[in-house]
Formats: sequence, C-alpha cells, structure tokens
Amino acid sequence: MLEKTTRINYLFDFYQTLLTPKQRNYMDLYYLEDYSLGEISETFDVSRQAVYDNIRRTEAMLEGYEDKLNLYEKFQERQQLIDKLQDRLKNQKEVQDLLERLKELD
Repeated sequence: MLEKTTRINYLFDFYQTLLTPKQRNYMDLYYLEDYSLGEISETFDVSRQAVYDNIRRTEAMLEGYEDKLNLYEKFQERQQLIDKLQDRLKNQKEVQDLLERLKELD
C-alpha cells in the first residue's frame, strides 16, 4: 500500500497540471493531506462514492499519462544513475586519500 501511495504521489507531482481543478483537489486532500473519503465528501458536499470514483478514475488517468510519457520512469533511472555516480566518486576520493597516505610514508 505504501508503494502505491508513493507512486501515485510521484505521478501526481509530474502530471497534476493535466488534471482538472476538482481532480487536483481530491487527489491533494486524499494523498497529500491524508483526508478520508468521508472528510472529502463533506468538504465538497458530494457522496463518499463520488469521491471514491473520482479518485480511482484520476489514478487510472495518471497511470495512463505515465504509460505514454514515462516521466516517472525516467526520473527513477536518473536517480539511480546519480546514486551510482556519487558512489563511484566517493570511492575515488577514498582511493586518492589512500594514495596520499602512501606518498607520505616515504
């Protein structure tokens, strides 16, 4: 469940400008503000089922956008490459420090 919530939050970040204001409001309250379906339905004076249906449709839309545009997938790949580069650079620094220490021994 946490993985799904994290994924939807990222998709929402990437594609929220493609949503209607109502969809953005529901998703923001449900996923970011942690409102319950009942709380959202009271806020907008609609049924709990209407909120649920809207959120599920919006999730499907976000997944559809991701299938076509792959912004989240590319973001994840970039993050992995950055992490690998940081690890390699850190290792190089360690190697350089060891070489300096060896030089100092002479």
